[in-house]
Amino acid sequence: MSETVDLFVIGGGVNGCGIARDAAGRGLSVTLAEQGDLAQGTSSASTKLFHGGLRYLEYFDFHLVREALAERETLLTAMPHISWPMRFVLPWSPEMRFESNTPTSRLLGLFLPWMKGRRPAWLIRFGLFLYDVMGGRKILPGTRRVDLNRDPAGGPLKPGFPRAWEYSDCWVQDSRLVVLNARDAELHGARILTRTEVRSAHRKDGLWEIVTEDGAVHHARALVNATGPWIGGVIRDVIGLPTAESVRLVRGSHIVVPKLYDHDKCYFFQGTDGRIIFAIPYEGDFTLIGTTDQDHQGRPEDARCTDAERDYLCAFASRYFVKPVRPEDVVWTYSGVRPLYDNGEESATAATRDYVLGLDTAGPPLLNVFGGKITTYRRLAEQAMGKLLPFFPQAGGNWTAGVPLPGGDFPVDGVGALIGRLRERYPFLAAPHAARLVRTYGTEAFAMLDHAKGPADLGNHLGGTLTCTEVAWLIRKEYARTAEDILWRRTKLGLSLTPEQVAALDAHMTRVS
Repeated sequence: MSETVDLFVIGGGVNGCGIARDAAGRGLSVTLAEQGDLAQGTSSASTKLFHGGLRYLEYFDFHLVREALAERETLLTAMPHISWPMRFVLPWSPEMRFESNTPTSRLLGLFLPWMKGRRPAWLIRFGLFLYDVMGGRKILPGTRRVDLNRDPAGGPLKPGFPRAWEYSDCWVQDSRLVVLNARDAELHGARILTRTEVRSAHRKDGLWEIVTEDGAVHHARALVNATGPWIGGVIRDVIGLPTAESVRLVRGSHIVVPKLYDHDKCYFFQGTDGRIIFAIPYEGDFTLIGTTDQDHQGRPEDARCTDAERDYLCAFASRYFVKPVRPEDVVWTYSGVRPLYDNGEESATAATRDYVLGLDTAGPPLLNVFGGKITTYRRLAEQAMGKLLPFFPQAGGNWTAGVPLPGGDFPVDGVGALIGRLRERYPFLAAPHAARLVRTYGTEAFAMLDHAKGPADLGNHLGGTLTCTEVAWLIRKEYARTAEDILWRRTKLGLSLTPEQVAALDAHMTRVS
């Protein structure tokens, strides 16, 4: 019989890795299995924001907004290398309208019918006031009013927006967040199995017996199903249990275009259909625009940004920017399927972004994780463990709040100083290269570069600023197995490498793996 662990987690997305880290840090033995690469699904296809969800206020989802707002700064302190504050500019015009099915729009229609669905400026400012005060903000600056005729943020925009508000949220490198949670789980004793599909899981002799695709048989005292969009199939086909709970698969698509403006602020745009999108500075030379909200039919892994979604995002952004955003400008698209808990709402936009934890105790415990958003992944993990702790009285208490992820052991405002230290230690690094390493690895950049005295010590350059030394680190420390893992999840260097360089990287990884 194989060694029995306390917790077996199925799913290597942000929720699965967050739960594995939390459990391992409490002293539990943990195994996590992911059928593909870490963050290969939804967790690498987000809008890449730690945010409270300003538009969720229109749905009176105050609990979710408050929890997410409070989490922003908790997460910032734990990962200042991969997350940082950003300012969002929200332009306003009298023609902006609510989506017609929100509680706020229905109330306005009842009491202010002459508004005809328009978003009044005073209501937006009131929402931003709530956004500033609900989460106990200490680090992030508050909202301010902006005159777009004078402020640089108005330069890229068309005339017709008499005012704007500027508020705070945070950027996060979503797929790196997942990998660093997995690494920290492993540092606390967890076993991380990537590219290991779970074929069956059933209760036997007071334990869970889990069989993986390699034929290995694992035993665990509790099972966590954190498979995101695949959760229903895992419950039905892998575990073989009936359930009335389900997820609603909602596709969110994004486009990336050459950068549309030079400043470092983001835009929050409101559409004539009541929807919103973001335009965000991305990887130095690009602008990220998204997202859509479309019910998704078919397999989650088949999600793609359709031509219709691409054209919708281009037209939406073009209503604001002086420079039109054309389909032919798009250099990359990505699409992820959000596994939203199905609360019966009519539209995909209205479906709740909150999470539901379903505990089945008809034998050794099974915890199914429905829904959730990246900003609240740590709180979700805490609450998941809260449900499982009665079965593990030996486990420690909550511990993850503000505790650094690997490489994040420096102050929130210390990125510039850390880049300076890295260049002092390794003077052969160009400034952009050093900045990318710090924004990717934080203090671990020093361990990666080790005793390098010059560029030759980093091995061959494989395109962009990628070197053999960095590839070796990603294989050894961060579970990377293919060029795609490195270029689109551990980094976003796929935006800058040629097809020939990608092929050379793949060949190199085949040789050294």
